[in-house]
Amino acid sequence: MVLNYADIDVAVETLIPQVFIPGREGSVQPEMLAATRRHGRIPFVLDNTFDALLTELATGHPVVVMQNLSLPAWPMWHYAVAIGYDLPTSTMTLHSGEEAQRQESFRRFDATWARSDRWAFVALPPGTLPQGIREYRAMEAIAAYEQVQGPQATLPAWQALVKRFPASAMGHFALGNALHQAGNSERAIVAFRDATRQRDDLAVAWLNLGLLLKEQGERGEARQALAKAAALPGAWQTQAQHALDELLVPGLPPASP
Repeated sequence: MVLNYADIDVAVETLIPQVFIPGREGSVQPEMLAATRRHGRIPFVLDNTFDALLTELATGHPVVVMQNLSLPAWPMWHYAVAIGYDLPTSTMTLHSGEEAQRQESFRRFDATWARSDRWAFVALPPGTLPQGIREYRAMEAIAAYEQVQGPQATLPAWQALVKRFPASAMGHFALGNALHQAGNSERAIVAFRDATRQRDDLAVAWLNLGLLLKEQGERGEARQALAKAAALPGAWQTQAQHALDELLVPGLPPASP
C-alpha cells in the first residue's frame, strides 16, 4: 500500500517472498524495512509515541504500524497503514488487511499498537525526512539505505539531513563520503570542512579532508588537516601520520582517501 502510494508499481506477489518468513508465519520488522529499501524508499522508524505518529499523518505521510490484535501472551501480529485521524472524535483511520479506511478509536488503536512497543515507520524518497525525526534515527535509516542503493542514490538524503541538522558533524562527514564516492571531490572537500567546523576533534574528517586536498594539489592546507588528524588519538592516528609523512617526503606516491 505504502509503495503504491509513492507511485512504485510493485505487486503483493512480488513482495511476499521478500518479507514473508514461513517459519515465523509472517513478516518481521527487518524484512519489512529491507524490502522498502530495495524498492527505492528509505524506511524511517518513528519514535514510539502517539505524537510522532500523528505528526507524520498531519504531514501527509502514510505510516505502517505494527499491532497485536490479541492478548500479549497469545499474540496475533498484524501490520496496518495509518492514513489519517480525527481529533474531535478521537478516531484513527487505517487500511487494515482487506478493509479500507477502517475507523478505530484512539484508545482501541493504541491498546493494540502499544503491544508492539508502538513500532511504526514511514517510507520516503531520498531527500525527504519525517517531520519529527531525530538526528540519530535519520542517520541510521539513511546509512542503511546507502548500503543497499549506493552513495549516488543516497546523496539527496544526506543533503536533506545536513539542511535539517546543520550542526551534525557526522552528517556532513557522511555527505562528504557520499560525494567523494560519487566522483565530486570538490564538494566533498566542502562537506569535510563543514564536519571539522562542527567537531574539531573528528579525526576521520580531518584525515579525509587532508587526503582530498593532497589529491587536489593543495599541499599547504592538506598538511594542516593531516597534522590535525595525526595529533588526535584514536583509530585514524597512524594512517594520518603516514599520509602526513608521505606529504612531507618528496617523491612518495600519494595516499588514496
